[in-house]
Amino acid sequence: MHWMTPDVARPRRGSPPTSRTSPPPRRPPRRDGEQGPSGHAVGFVLVHAGAGYHSESKAKEYKHVCKRACQRAVEKLKAGAMAVDAVTAALVELEDSPFTNAGTGSNLNLSGEIECDASIMDGKSLHFGAVGALSGIKNPVLVANRLLQEAQKGKLSAGRIPPCFLVGKGAYHWAVHHGIPPCPSDKMATKFSLSAYKRNKRKMELAEKAESEYKQAKKRRQSSENGGLVDPAPQPDDDSGSLDTVGAIVVDGEGNVAAAVSSGGLAMKHPGRVGQAAHYGCGCWAENAWNLNPYSTAVSTSGCGEHLVRTMLARECSTAVQSEDAHQNLLETMQNKFISSPFLASEDCVLGGVIVLRCCKCVDTQPPQDIQALLVEFLWSHTTESMCVGYMSAQDGKAKTHISRLPAGAVAGQSLAIEGGVCRLGNLVD
Repeated sequence: MHWMTPDVARPRRGSPPTSRTSPPPRRPPRRDGEQGPSGHAVGFVLVHAGAGYHSESKAKEYKHVCKRACQRAVEKLKAGAMAVDAVTAALVELEDSPFTNAGTGSNLNLSGEIECDASIMDGKSLHFGAVGALSGIKNPVLVANRLLQEAQKGKLSAGRIPPCFLVGKGAYHWAVHHGIPPCPSDKMATKFSLSAYKRNKRKMELAEKAESEYKQAKKRRQSSENGGLVDPAPQPDDDSGSLDTVGAIVVDGEGNVAAAVSSGGLAMKHPGRVGQAAHYGCGCWAENAWNLNPYSTAVSTSGCGEHLVRTMLARECSTAVQSEDAHQNLLETMQNKFISSPFLASEDCVLGGVIVLRCCKCVDTQPPQDIQALLVEFLWSHTTESMCVGYMSAQDGKAKTHISRLPAGAVAGQSLAIEGGVCRLGNLVD
């Protein structure tokens, strides 16, 4: 693999930085162990365990779950599965980990319940499936995937349009009706998520009490020009896992791409709140190459859902990397259409992250010639303190993992980091 140089943007509202990385070669040399003429499995997966904060003490666990998710996806690819099935397998592994904020171990809402969001998109058919504020299902991505599958079958009886996005109790009953087993919410909570809920609830109570006292003090001092108001108590800090939405993007042996994302949402969110992980064009995006798009692209996002929804970041990033220099264009998109977006002008801390994959077919110039292969460029970028990623091709013996961090002195929500690489995958399936 050819690696790009990490880059960090300048502070918010400043002019976008320039990339220090030249575009990757169109036909890099064949790597050791890559598929040759014998026709081995082809494919690539990139996953993330969220953009937020990943403590050094838990770095090993985050990396381990990313590694397992990559392995599950590659197992599917080697068995001949399409990208949408491989990306689902990766998400199930990420949801099952108690260390991620998705499925098991999700953040609890204000009522002490777990409500999950998830979505998936198939780049070949362009179908999309999503669930929001879903309780009682262990793996929300399975419901999103089933919605996608059912939509691909066409219209329902009497010409009804099949749903692509369901929420709440309706989503739960639809899932059970379609054979997805229920799971009580208390079985999905972990010791960590329960303790975080109790801690955050206590902080909220203290903050509300302090705010009430502050308002009373303000009224008493309104008649005095030099009253010197007392600052209210600080608001509760976000838990370290509160932004750790998980996601994956995959390209299969036929060159199809797929993307998926899953989240337990923000800590102490209002019941019924739906974040970016369920919204079309905000949580994930996948689109095969066609006439106007020379590249197949796939994107999965993480971060503060409201920021990602208001900027439709997944689709924006997909459009950006259709240009020649994917690294530079992604950097400018994160700077100009996210950190400095006019839709977030009132925000002084814009938090989010993306993983992006783009690929195109290329012809090998080395003997035997005229054999098509895939050139894959993969990137990740984040404005949060850190982002944990993992990646693996079907020819790799094991996955690689990395926790990307903002450099010392960079301010989360106002600066960004961007890294990535390119690899060439072997012969495509005709």
